[in-house]
Amino acid sequence: MRSTKTIHVVSCHAEGEVGDVIVGGVAPPPGETLWEQRNWIAKDQTLRNFVLNEPRGGVFRHVNLLVPAKHPDAQMGWIIMEPEDTPPMSGSNSICVATVLLDSGIVPMVEPITQMVLEAPGGLIHVRADCRDGKAQSITVQNLPSFVGELGRTLTVPGFGEILVDTAYGGDSFVVVDAALLGFSLDAPEAGRLAELGVQITNAANDQLTFHHPENSEWDHFSFCLFAGTLEREGNQLRTKAAVSIQPGKIDRSPTGTALSARMALLHQSGQMEVGDTLTAKSIIGSEFRGKISATTMVGDKSAIIPEITGRAWITGTHQHMLDPDDPWPEGYRLSDTWPSIGSTS
Repeated sequence: MRSTKTIHVVSCHAEGEVGDVIVGGVAPPPGETLWEQRNWIAKDQTLRNFVLNEPRGGVFRHVNLLVPAKHPDAQMGWIIMEPEDTPPMSGSNSICVATVLLDSGIVPMVEPITQMVLEAPGGLIHVRADCRDGKAQSITVQNLPSFVGELGRTLTVPGFGEILVDTAYGGDSFVVVDAALLGFSLDAPEAGRLAELGVQITNAANDQLTFHHPENSEWDHFSFCLFAGTLEREGNQLRTKAAVSIQPGKIDRSPTGTALSARMALLHQSGQMEVGDTLTAKSIIGSEFRGKISATTMVGDKSAIIPEITGRAWITGTHQHMLDPDDPWPEGYRLSDTWPSIGSTS
């Protein structure tokens, strides 16, 4: 076999959502900070296209690049590559990265609990892994501070009409809608319609509303639409369903850790959750993340919560992605039959 590059990948999923991890074959991108490295990857596109486009990838795939941490407290850094974005943080991807680091032996496992600090482009992530028999059984991530943007804004969605939305940040930026008010029960047969409408809502929000992160002026758009399910309560333990539409048009198979963090920030501001309360979110395939408000803080001039997210991940294989020098599509291709809202690219 001949190849001009060989990229070593450990494949993984967290509660159903693919989050593969590049463990070798890619040099760290230039940049003095993780955010600058993230910017370089987002602008350059070469690595993103190689691993996310067909024939190696697809709209269902997220890929994480391990890089040396820049912060002295962190053991490892990583950069998240999603189908249409290179975000500050991701809950499911952080759970995949932590699991791969431990289950593959890159970071030594300590049973029954391994503590780690990882560095995402958006900041430091504290990880507690419950480990047994050489396997990370579950991962708890202390996420980035999460806060509310705006409440009760009217949004006009072309072809659908006017809806009320809230906005929030949970490590990434969300437009949040009441699923029941829009006629959704958040069951698997609704996935196609949820994905399509969610992108329309996100695009409308970016046209009609604004997002502002007090400490990162470069992150100024809405990434996702969260269809928030009805709350069920038993004391300080809440449950809900959740479905998140990801650009360019797919539903997260996991309950989405950043969405769970954003929802808890909204519920805390409305007085429905306090520090120590938990919210378990069920995804469209029935998988679950458990969220907890561990503390409160400030992000610039905004009140915020410190959320914890607990979930599980499993390694599904290892791969060596190669590039034949005669391959006419060195960065792959996309077609609108599987990559919504996209024409053909090469």
